[in-house]
Amino acid sequence: MDAASAIALLMTPDGRRDPYPTYELLRAHGSVVAAGDRFTVVTGYAAVDQLLRDPRMIVLEGEMRDQQWPDWRDNRAISSIAISMLRTNPPNHTRMRRLAAGAFTARRIAAMRDVVTAQTTSLVAGMTERGHGGQAVDFMSAFAYPLPVGVICALLGVPAADHPWFRQRAADLTAVLEPEINLDEMAAASRGAAELEEYFTELIRQRRAAPGEDLITALVQAHDAGGDRLSGDELLANLVLLLVAGFETTTNLLGNGLFALLERPEQMDRLRADDSLAAAYVEEMLRFDSPVQLTTRVAGASAQVDGATVPEGSWLLLLLGAANHDPARFADPGRFDPDRPQNHPISFGAGAHYCLGAALARLEAQVAFPMLLRALPALALAGVPRRRVRLTLRGFATLPVRVG
Repeated sequence: MDAASAIALLMTPDGRRDPYPTYELLRAHGSVVAAGDRFTVVTGYAAVDQLLRDPRMIVLEGEMRDQQWPDWRDNRAISSIAISMLRTNPPNHTRMRRLAAGAFTARRIAAMRDVVTAQTTSLVAGMTERGHGGQAVDFMSAFAYPLPVGVICALLGVPAADHPWFRQRAADLTAVLEPEINLDEMAAASRGAAELEEYFTELIRQRRAAPGEDLITALVQAHDAGGDRLSGDELLANLVLLLVAGFETTTNLLGNGLFALLERPEQMDRLRADDSLAAAYVEEMLRFDSPVQLTTRVAGASAQVDGATVPEGSWLLLLLGAANHDPARFADPGRFDPDRPQNHPISFGAGAHYCLGAALARLEAQVAFPMLLRALPALALAGVPRRRVRLTLRGFATLPVRVG
């Protein structure tokens, strides 16, 4: 199968539910493959890492975005993400990221351990109650969503009563990150973004009237300080981004990671018996079934990558999930092996756009999995899980389990 046909297969519903066979079809053409006019697909770990760290490889913005999506400003989801730090280059990206980074210092992340522990304890108790008498419990709704949304909302200063409200709106908004999206999904994404912006506009008003110790207050104060620090639109866009990115990836990490364990009871028993293994297990979960499967760049200059030439102006599809299964970097990549030496998955990216919340996501998973497994020794699948038909953000829609 040629590269263009493999890309087309990857975009089908079946290809998105299980992209790994298609990654191998693409890898057969090399780690860096031209797949059409000015379109390059990258599957190799070293190549993806090199391109992500190269400052000449940029995200789409300015005139290039206007050419690609002339009406991008008409969709609230696209326009919100487009002016956030996710889709801007230096110096704007550097300025916005520096302002938000205060919420993700090593000290602040470490201080969240008690929050994660308390919320995990509460959620496990809720799962036990729901699963009384052998009833199936959806792990995604009962645990994988509420834990990370509770943690990021605690950082932001979002009231606990509002947590459930975010799930559908965030799911709708993040559809615009997918390489394939239909008109109905585009409309739903725009509505979700508009509702989230309205919510944060009101929360900003409240923080101006009564400042707190949270990230929203800090960013509002940065905006109100004037100068070239943070515009009003940037404030809203980055609050929406921090909320959505703060739990979407971790929700998928928890769901994908638990499914990998449920299919391997011996690994589940091993982690249950020794929580000092949690960090290694979480790294392998990130590698084995990455919660983020791809990202994109535009080549601002030509580059030599793994023996291939990436031409200036080329659109780059960087397949993180394929890179994490590159046999040149990971021996027997289809095997779940928490004992891998030098296991450094590229699931959170690399370079200037490395995920700001990576340490927090790791902390949540490292704390949650041992507690969950010890508290629920009979944890097992209770039906057929259902994958979301997404590629960029890979995870489960439902994951039914028995807890006793």
